[in-house]
Amino acid sequence: MAESVPVRCPECRREHTYTPPVYPCDCGAPVTLPLLRDGAPARVRHRTWAGSWVQVRCPACGVSKEWPQPELGCGCGTLLRMPVVPPQYGPAVTGAPSGGDGAPGQEKDPSGGGPEAVSRAGSDGGAEAPGDSASSATTGAAGVAGPSAPAAPAKSQGARKDRGKPRPVSRPAFRPVTIRTAQDARTAAAEYLRWLGFPEVRVTEKRPSSGVDVRGAGIIAHVDPTTAPTTLREVETLWLNGLNEEVGTACFSLAGYSREARTRADSLCVPLFVLDLTGMPQAVNDPADELIRSVC
Repeated sequence: MAESVPVRCPECRREHTYTPPVYPCDCGAPVTLPLLRDGAPARVRHRTWAGSWVQVRCPACGVSKEWPQPELGCGCGTLLRMPVVPPQYGPAVTGAPSGGDGAPGQEKDPSGGGPEAVSRAGSDGGAEAPGDSASSATTGAAGVAGPSAPAAPAKSQGARKDRGKPRPVSRPAFRPVTIRTAQDARTAAAEYLRWLGFPEVRVTEKRPSSGVDVRGAGIIAHVDPTTAPTTLREVETLWLNGLNEEVGTACFSLAGYSREARTRADSLCVPLFVLDLTGMPQAVNDPADELIRSVC
């Protein structure tokens, strides 16, 4: 099991405990992303596709592969990128075959190109130093729930209480879909809703002007695969579509949400999720937590 490390948000000074993700190598061995314990996390202001991957060598077979950059979302809306030990200083390879290319000096350049970014990707964006005082849009927390939302009006809560609630089922662990394209993001959201218990969920063939990307029995969802935070208008449009069709709603985003969108979603009881590049959704507001608990 990966060792947890303490992390302090440079903006609000809140303390967090972060456990680095563990991924399965092609050889079958687990690969834990080695965090730089004395390194300071960098604030992510503009996400880019190439900057969202990090190269790590498998300690068993010695093969280097790109994995999603470890990130942590603070409840204040700050998205932090965790520093990873450079490959040349990483742990020694214990299972590399003799005469192989396991020498640290033979690492592939991690900046030598990556998957094509989805729409609205910045060409020179990336993580900034923690001390930067520039303002930024609030992004979703990857694995950390957002701040407590103000209580929604009783009418809104009651109207959505019984509408679009999935049938409780016993289910296995969720198997995410790796996201490399915009279509992958929509597929990952659809798979997650099926896993939650919504039947007959499907991805719309062509993205309609309504912004509804996923439909199922009792649920519709908007999926924002861009590298900019999801806006207030997108959340309100999704809510209105759900109100007109008398179904539940859910919103998925790769880059999180603006502060206005988060606040409005809380008042309208719209569940918000953030997708990481492995395709694993994380709840970022109370309605999303309630949606998950309703089928547990």
